[in-house]
Formats: sequence, structure tokens, C-alpha cells
Amino acid sequence: MSLDPDASELALPEGSAAEMPAEALARNRAFMRREAPKLASDWMQVDIYKARIEAIDLAMVERLHELTVSVFWPHRAPDIALMVGLGKGYIALDEIGRPLSSAMGFPSADDFTMLGMMVTTPRLQAQGTGGRLLRRVMREHAGRDMRLSATREGYRLYESAGFTPVGLVSQHQGVARRIRRPDTLPGLVLRPMEPGDLEAVQALDAHAYGATRDRILDALLAVSEVLVAERGGAVEGYAMIRNFGKGRVIGPLVAEQDTVALQLAAEFILAHEGQFLRLDTIIDSDGFEAFLSAAGLGVYDTVTDMRYGRRRRALSGPLTYGLAMQSLG
Repeated sequence: MSLDPDASELALPEGSAAEMPAEALARNRAFMRREAPKLASDWMQVDIYKARIEAIDLAMVERLHELTVSVFWPHRAPDIALMVGLGKGYIALDEIGRPLSSAMGFPSADDFTMLGMMVTTPRLQAQGTGGRLLRRVMREHAGRDMRLSATREGYRLYESAGFTPVGLVSQHQGVARRIRRPDTLPGLVLRPMEPGDLEAVQALDAHAYGATRDRILDALLAVSEVLVAERGGAVEGYAMIRNFGKGRVIGPLVAEQDTVALQLAAEFILAHEGQFLRLDTIIDSDGFEAFLSAAGLGVYDTVTDMRYGRRRRALSGPLTYGLAMQSLG
């Protein structure tokens, strides 16, 4: 059975291909050609047994949680349920229902998707299940720029799919300890977010993230405590904190400069002294990262921010100092 006629060509938004290295596009064409043909029953051979692919819905939260535990991710079932409600993807199960691999896409606006929840149980990471699911998710989001956070284990797979590195994401975490509050800007006020701030928060986030993701923001707002940084009547930054994993995660955190980001992070750190906190940052700021480490949130791990299509993340103006989570950006 032959592949679809366009199986080796993954569309991108207009102008995006011009920002991709030619070798990355060539790798993607080769990767997509290896997609298995669509059969009447969606099964694949994995090692010595067969696996089936099923769409992810809320009924799969327990299976996804089992899968993340197998690779030592800290996600709780509610963390996974939040993501399942925001994206679409697939899970591979063996013949007795054990989870083997997963992949999801989280679309924003009309031309961008964040890929995440890409997990493969360690014993099968060389068997092709992750690649099969990645091809399917990429195919379903053709015509969009894509971004993902690549672990060391997954980096070669994503590189073979045409993704190129953008920068490192540093995972800061630990038990928060008291630290001197950083110097502030004259007139800068931190306060809880109010309904009238929503439009400003959405605009800051869209600029920093590189796409409008109002639906994702709404879901995060519903489960988070939110602060905004205001100066002269204008909102210059915002930050959220919510339950996640072993404790709480600070993110998203968006600000126009280090000083504002430091103030927002410090407010949450000081309010949760003695508790386990996490903040994932892609910002290359010695001052910001040194402050987090001094507050007990040292660098635990790093992953690589990778893109397929044009670079979307802002390089000036409001920037993303803290990710919502690695799967959501």
C-alpha cells in the first residue's frame, strides 16, 4: 500500500520555509516518508508484540500518568488532565492495555502548534513508536509552525524530523528559601490580576510566546494565582503560580525586563518559603538565574527548545521568563 501523495511534504505557513535550514527541511522529508501506511485497523508491530494507537481523551489520563511515571516525570494526574483538555494526540498501547508511547499537539491561533507530552517507555525508545506518533501529530498540524521542548533522549528523533535548536530551557526547582527582595523600579506595583487586566495579559503573552493562545491562558487562569506588575497605569508583566508535580510551578511569567521578572518571581518565592517550587526559563539572564538559585531553585535539568518553521519566540519587548510547562511552552 502506498503512502499519501504528499506524505514527504509537510506544509508550513507562508514564508516559514525560508527561515528553515535546507538540511532541516531535507531531514523532515526523509522522516515523513517513513510514515507507515494507513490500514483498516491501526496496529503496529513493536518488538515481539503488537501495539494499537488510540486517540487521547480524558479516559486516557490514568494511562498517560502511568507512562510519565515510567520516565520519572513529576506530573500528577490533574496536570495531565489539564493538558488533555487543551490538546489532541495519540497513545500507543500494547495488547493488554499498557501504555508505550504518546504525543500531543497544542494549537494556538491559526498557524502555530506546540508539541508536547511526547513520552516513550524506556524499554522501547529504539523501536520507532515515538517516531510513528510524532509523524501523525505533525501531519495533523501541517500548515503550522511548530515548537517543542526536547529531552536528551528525544533530541535525535526531533532533529531527524526537521526541528532545529533555538536555545536551552533551564529547569529550576527546589525548596524555596528566604532571600532579600530585589531592587524595584520607581512606581512599579505588584497586585493580584483583575478582570480588566485580561486584555493586557493576553497581549503581553502573545508577543512573548509568538502566537495567540487565549484558550490555554484561560485554562491556566482558572487554576492559578496571578500577579500583574503595573507602572504608570500600564501592565508591564504578569506571573502565575499553580499546583504542579511535587509542589507548585511559577509560570507563565512574562515581563519586559529583568527587574520586573525578578519582582514577580520574588513575590511568589517569598510567599511560599519552605515549599517545593519550580520555574522553567529560556531566558539567558545571569541575574535572573542567579536569583532563582540563591532562592533555593537551582538548575535541576535542561532541555532544548526546538522549532520547525520560523522562529516565533520574541527576542525583544515582553519575554517569556517562565514557561507554563515544557509541553505548553
